Amino acid sequence: MKYLIPLIIACLPIGAQAQDAAEGEALYQTHCAACHGIEARGNGPMAPILTLQPPNLRTLTARYDGVFPVVRVVTRIDGRDPLVAHGSPMPVYGDFFEGDDTALKAETGQPIMTSRAIVDLVAYLNGVQE
Repeated sequence: MKYLIPLIIACLPIGAQAQDAAEGEALYQTHCAACHGIEARGNGPMAPILTLQPPNLRTLTARYDGVFPVVRVVTRIDGRDPLVAHGSPMPVYGDFFEGDDTALKAETGQPIMTSRAIVDLVAYLNGVQE
């Protein structure tokens, strides 16, 4: 049985299950824009009061040598890679975005499991790269 799950995951059409960039944009505007800005440039209305400034999310691919950092983005959002910002942990939406487990192809080609909502956010962020 322990070999069945990886086999099932390997057979999934990775990245095709839930990539809805429009849904990702709606989630972004609701949960991320206050700090990262409406256009994801790191200039949200909360940014001036933060000790650590939110990054420009439109330049992720450029900062990672032309490869969108899927694993880094997923693990920052879901809390597997915690970030200390503005004197306390970054708001981690892992609990909010739980459920509806979905495989997403990482930049290495390997699957990473996350929620459908995070896959949608990744699709949106990947789509706004400059």
